[in-house]
Amino acid sequence: MLETNPARSGNRSNTSRVSERCLLHGPSPAVHTISTCTVKPPPRPRRICHLTPWDIAMLSAHYIQKGLLFANPPSSSSLDPKQLIEQLKSSLSVALLQFYQLAGRLVTEEDRDADGEVKSTSVYIDCDGQGAEFVHAVADGIKVADVLALSGDLPKFLHDFFQLDGAVNHDGHFSTLLSVQLTELVDGVFLGCSFNHVVGDGTAYWKFFNTWAEIARATDRGGSGGGGLSRPPVHDRWFLEGHGAPPLKLPLTDPSRFLLRFAPPPLRERMFHFSREAVARLKARANEECGRGDLSSFQSLTALLWRAVTRARGLAPGQATSCRVAIENRARLRPPLAKEYFGTRYTPSPRRPRRASSSRRESGGPRRW
Repeated sequence: MLETNPARSGNRSNTSRVSERCLLHGPSPAVHTISTCTVKPPPRPRRICHLTPWDIAMLSAHYIQKGLLFANPPSSSSLDPKQLIEQLKSSLSVALLQFYQLAGRLVTEEDRDADGEVKSTSVYIDCDGQGAEFVHAVADGIKVADVLALSGDLPKFLHDFFQLDGAVNHDGHFSTLLSVQLTELVDGVFLGCSFNHVVGDGTAYWKFFNTWAEIARATDRGGSGGGGLSRPPVHDRWFLEGHGAPPLKLPLTDPSRFLLRFAPPPLRERMFHFSREAVARLKARANEECGRGDLSSFQSLTALLWRAVTRARGLAPGQATSCRVAIENRARLRPPLAKEYFGTRYTPSPRRPRRASSSRRESGGPRRW
């Protein structure tokens, strides 16, 4: 089901969002929007999805933004964008039937006392098939090699491959919880998704994306794509037993008291590429220097990057610094959650501060690995 969106100029919230993008990243005249529409799932009963504490904690965070880059097939000088767009829209509609939360909107409900004063609020997802956004754009003169940016800083136009760049998850009250943008390049396409982090985490994101791909492949082979999925999502949200039943009440009645919008200064961004061989050498050296044999490739690479960050900051030798990562914990709960659990389930790693000097030097000399 498709609906063409009205012009955005009358929407103050969207106008503010676009202005914020221009402020942070500057205009990108190379990327032009051709069309915007709303993709809706087939009708299904309305459902209310209450949020867990882990979901609510994401209200001030930005949308998850990830994308896939495709070069045109060697046998063809270009893809047929019209055919590709229609296939993506139709398969997305079917996928939203399975991932119905992404087609909903955030709603805040107020709890008032006898005098009409707001005592608390609760936020939930209204799953009534409102739909997701699909944008078709064209990037003039931009090639696949320009997007990869194998040398030099990342190009600023990458931010314009995501329609909801700069939005925070709380904006899901008036913006879609999922926005898909297909951007045509000179010799390929970029498929970018802005995915509301309140709805799910990175694991949930890729679960949705892979399922959408599964449905698209089925329709490409002549099927409807609506048959049984190999691993359907689990939508029942997990709440810690004995620590409050949904809906969870927030003692804050004004969103400005808990909603933060971080506007970073102009930054240079760069992508680093590590070959399999380089990572293997790094892992071996890290284990050798630490006198261990159980450090993973991820731990070794993270240590290298954090030491480089610490050196670049030029911190005082005695200043404490720490590196934390988010740990997906579906399998770490007892009993464990299903791999297909659709929601936000992660735990920040324990904070273990170290002095900046220990991250910069070892035995009187600079650490280089």
